[in-house]
Amino acid sequence: MQYFRTFAALLLLIAAAPLAAQGYEEVDPFIGTGGEGHTFPGAVAPFGMVQLSPDTDTGCTIRDCYDHAAGYRHDDPTIQGFSHTHFSGSGHSDLGDFLVMPVAGDMVPIEPGDAKIPGSGYRSRFSHEREEARPGYYAVTLDDAGVRAEMTAGTRVGVHRYRFPKGKAAHLVLDLRSSLYNYAGKILWSSVRRWPNGTITGSRETRGWAAGRKLHFAMRFSQPLAGHAFVSTEQDVAYKGFQGPGRGSDALAERSGQALVARFDFGRLDRPLEVRVAISSVDEAGAIANLDSEPGDFDTVHAATRKAWEEALGRVEITAPAPMRKNLYTALYHSLIAPSVAGDADGRWRGPDNAVHVSKDFAYRSTFSLWDTFRAQHPLLTLVQPEAVSTDIVRSLIASQQVSPDGILPIWAFQGRETWTMIGYHAVPVIADAYLKGVRGFDADAALDAMVASATYAPYGGLGDYMKLGYVAIDREPEAASKTVEYAYDDWTIARMAQAMGRTDVAATFAKRASNWRNSFDPETGFVRARKSDGAFRTPFDPTAINYGSDYTEGNAWQYSWFVPHDQASLFALMGGDAAAVAKLDAMFDYDMSGIDYSHAEDIAGLIGQYIHGNEPSHHVAYLYNYAGAPWRTQERLTQIVASQYQPTPDGLSGNDDLGQMSAWLFFTGLGFYPVAPGSLEYVIGRPFVESAELALPDGKRFAIVAEGLSEANAYIGGVTLNGKPLDRAFIRHSEIMAGGELRFTMQATPDKQWATGPEARPYSMDAVAK
Repeated sequence: MQYFRTFAALLLLIAAAPLAAQGYEEVDPFIGTGGEGHTFPGAVAPFGMVQLSPDTDTGCTIRDCYDHAAGYRHDDPTIQGFSHTHFSGSGHSDLGDFLVMPVAGDMVPIEPGDAKIPGSGYRSRFSHEREEARPGYYAVTLDDAGVRAEMTAGTRVGVHRYRFPKGKAAHLVLDLRSSLYNYAGKILWSSVRRWPNGTITGSRETRGWAAGRKLHFAMRFSQPLAGHAFVSTEQDVAYKGFQGPGRGSDALAERSGQALVARFDFGRLDRPLEVRVAISSVDEAGAIANLDSEPGDFDTVHAATRKAWEEALGRVEITAPAPMRKNLYTALYHSLIAPSVAGDADGRWRGPDNAVHVSKDFAYRSTFSLWDTFRAQHPLLTLVQPEAVSTDIVRSLIASQQVSPDGILPIWAFQGRETWTMIGYHAVPVIADAYLKGVRGFDADAALDAMVASATYAPYGGLGDYMKLGYVAIDREPEAASKTVEYAYDDWTIARMAQAMGRTDVAATFAKRASNWRNSFDPETGFVRARKSDGAFRTPFDPTAINYGSDYTEGNAWQYSWFVPHDQASLFALMGGDAAAVAKLDAMFDYDMSGIDYSHAEDIAGLIGQYIHGNEPSHHVAYLYNYAGAPWRTQERLTQIVASQYQPTPDGLSGNDDLGQMSAWLFFTGLGFYPVAPGSLEYVIGRPFVESAELALPDGKRFAIVAEGLSEANAYIGGVTLNGKPLDRAFIRHSEIMAGGELRFTMQATPDKQWATGPEARPYSMDAVAK
């Protein structure tokens, strides 16, 4: 079975062969490492289990943990060490597992020390001038230690390479206390062992964002150990020697506790020290097997990972000004980090039930930031990584649901553990969008059953009231207005997939539920609002108010009143028609923010009036002018957003990248279209920001985008052709892209107020199609 799986994957890779080995050099992993981007610069393979990256600070308060959610912050002056797990752009901190730091000299501190006091611990100052990062590679000079540190990573293995100063003793500190969610009681238990063959293994269980998370590691060195110590800092007295192995263990030494630090001594070295590390959520044997599954030294692993990145990035060939090329290829890179592999090389994985399961015919994936990524990142993967969607991602979602104690699909999960963060059941549109686009390789009936189970689990997020009342009741469930409209969209995708499968009973049920968004729309104010269980809208009402646990999720009425991606025409009709919808959209973007302060709310960044590009509920809004017959207004707004929200600099992302969603928005927008309603099989046309682009598709097909006359001055569409024929509609179908061909834009300096304005030219809307 493993052979056939590998052979099938190889065929898919050949079918979607890269256009050229380009794109790799354009990526800048430092984009988003400052400001609110929360990305990390370290080494990771495409969808890799290991994200080996520097941590600049882990001793954090609640606010500091948010700022350091990726471990690294570009404006920090010191590096505490290099840990093996990181989120890319999340709005919440966790991970930072198994921190390693080189130390040179005779004294080996086991505390990180104070960043403001050089030499107070193993932490080291560094300079960006002696730091570099590329896909799958990171390097920095640690100034205090005098050590040149390099990192690379395979799928399940991370490899360090350290060049120590000549004549100084080389040491490594392994700090099992360190994490990126460093509140009291975070480390429940940890252990470390040394084995006769020189392998070091260990484990820890943490209580952080995901409770009871278990992770194990295996570590090997390229040079023999000259000495070591396993230290518990829970004790007030100095630790002398190492604790003997536990009963029944073959380990030469081992220790366990809540606050462990290991020191490894190598003497004076005449060559670089390489450290190979693998992790496993299953057990230490799994970590060892993962270590053995990717043999080779630093250069071997680095070369394999570089080749994988060149292939993945090379599926799109972009011609654009240098800053835009860098932005777009980095966006594609960030979109291919998650959902990361979470299963071992032997097929074992730990599920949401905290039990170990085995899947021999796919690699189990986790790190699903679904409230963010269902919008654009997952639809992007159906274009540029369809084999990953069919073979691993959808199967992983189904497998997780089948062993979930609650019987539902993941909400926000990582390493197989559920966090219950954010709202909706947005694994549903991910699966439906993939199925409707023709992605197969999974059990569709099992998938639909899992989707229905998630959508009918009454204890979750007010679903009981939603099914009875047609809306979530705010007096019984917080953020009810947001939940109602998001559930309605998810329900529509269930109906679409069920209809395509011939399961008409399911389709009818969820098509009816897809209209529940109407129950939260208030025609008096023109906003989506929260209702109480007695049917009344909650008062007082302020459409600009943003408070956690209130009527809306990370937003307010201005952002959430537009979230009807599957039925925009009906929404606009309730708002008073096209002109009223356009006026309200303009009012959102042009809102006078004088006197309004959102500093109390994390994730509220990238404001253009009440449009908040740094958070996802606004991401589709600029494209909505198309639904009201004013596509030139979409073109204007996209020009405004791209110019103000994205730069090829460390602080170049206006908000959290959220596992690739901010990046995927830019990537689609750069090509000239965006998936406003995943599941509709349409992409809404905006305007291109590239001179040309070409997608490598399965079966050797190519789809090209060309923008004639594109310049800063020529920001409007003057005409569009598809395969040489005029395209007079504001959308392109997924099937038209997958068939191959050319989408050609003619750009001009003034808006064309006639192109794609009629009702028949507008993108999909549920009730418009029904009529």
